Amino acid sequence: MIDLARLGAWMDRAGLPGEGEPLEPRYVSGGSQNEIYELRRGALHCAMRIPPATAPADRDAGIVREWRILEALGGTDVPHTKAIAVCTDPAVLGRTFYLMGFVDGWSPMDTLGKWPAPFDTDLAARRGLAYQLVEGVALLSKVDWKAKGLHDLGRPDGFHERQVDRWSAFLARIQGRALPGFDEAAAWLRAHRPLDFIPGLMHGDYQFANVMFRHGAPARLAAIVDWEMGTVGDPKLDLGWVVHAWPEPGSRADSSAGYVDLTGMPARAEILDHYAKVSGRQVDDIDYYCVLAKWKLGVVLEQGYQRARGDEKLSAFGPIVLDLMQGAAELAASTDYAS
Repeated sequence: MIDLARLGAWMDRAGLPGEGEPLEPRYVSGGSQNEIYELRRGALHCAMRIPPATAPADRDAGIVREWRILEALGGTDVPHTKAIAVCTDPAVLGRTFYLMGFVDGWSPMDTLGKWPAPFDTDLAARRGLAYQLVEGVALLSKVDWKAKGLHDLGRPDGFHERQVDRWSAFLARIQGRALPGFDEAAAWLRAHRPLDFIPGLMHGDYQFANVMFRHGAPARLAAIVDWEMGTVGDPKLDLGWVVHAWPEPGSRADSSAGYVDLTGMPARAEILDHYAKVSGRQVDDIDYYCVLAKWKLGVVLEQGYQRARGDEKLSAFGPIVLDLMQGAAELAASTDYAS
């Protein structure tokens, strides 16, 4: 439970609106991950993001990291939640937290796999969701991260050289079964590099699950959310995260993209072209990023599967991981990408 008296006193000291007005919280989401509360106090309408009391201590540093990214996005054309205030004093609520603007919109994760009206029946309008999704990450790739003071957020030098060693070591710590295709894809990634590498701000887990849209048509991206994996690295990996399982018209998406209905969406070539036009980056080496995205996502989801212990959601990752690893190896073997 939130200590409303302490939170309100801190808000007063921070000079936030509504002093003397009742503070009204509403739990939005959370669990083992960061919790989100909607807060209202007078003219102030915002959201609070805070780790649960049982979360590891390093989650507090992650909250500060997220805050720095949100603060840096201020003044850019990247759809984001407004950074309002951050608190690193554990005497207030026991954990580091921040307040951000409340977004009036909808998340694909809140619609149980079904698009809200009019995107449920209007396929032309639905296409706009895909273009907006890709446009958001294209705009993110253009942020001047050095000018925004994010020079120490990540280690862009050697980014691609580290990927295989880092994630292979991670898998070795948690692996409990064979993953066919892992070694083949890893060997291919060691032998290849993108055609160019322009460091930039990246989200790290960019997909429909981590964006919000404005209500109604046409499709308008309201905010990119959930910045836990945000860093300075290669923004085109975010693009690979989006398109690695993107279905061609008339085909089915693979199981790793099955939480949303991609029927009627633009072809992969169309959204790649849109990304290239908005970002100014070339996409001729997208196969490299798709191999890396499938392979890395497989490792990330394998951690969840290995700690499932009867959890239905985490157990469902099992076959998805196998599909991702097989897909990474097959794409690596079939692509004529030569760099």
